[in-house]
Amino acid sequence: QVQLAESGGGLVQAGGSLRLSCTASGRTRSGNAMGWFRQAPGKEREFVAAINWFSDGTYYRDSVKGRFTISRENAKDTTDLLMSNLEPAAAALYYCATEWFASMRATPSRIPQAWRYWGPGTQVTVSS
Repeated sequence: QVQLAESGGGLVQAGGSLRLSCTASGRTRSGNAMGWFRQAPGKEREFVAAINWFSDGTYYRDSVKGRFTISRENAKDTTDLLMSNLEPAAAALYYCATEWFASMRATPSRIPQAWRYWGPGTQVTVSS
C-alpha cells in the first residue's frame, strides 16, 4: 500500500499564494505520476495538475495555467503545488494522488477514478 499526506493548506486572501506539499510513503517505487485534484462542496472532484516521473511532463487544467506550478522531488517522494494569484473559486479540499501509468512518461489521466492512491486532503480557503 501507498500512503499520501498533504500539508500546506489554509486561509489566504484573494491574489495571494499558497504552497501545498504531499509526501508519499509505504510501498513506493520508481515511475509514478503524481497529481493534485480538488473538490469544492457540492461539486465533483476535478483535476488540477499532474507531473510525470521525470518532471519533463507537467499538465494543468486551463483555469490554473500560468498561476499554479507543480513540482516533485523523487528522492524524497514529495510533490508540491505552488498556487499564485489565488481566486475565491479556487477554494476547495485539495487532494494529492499517485499512480503508475503505462510508462514513466505516459500522460497522467485527468480522471480521478484512474488514480488508486489518495491523501486525506488539505483545505484551501480564499477570502475575497
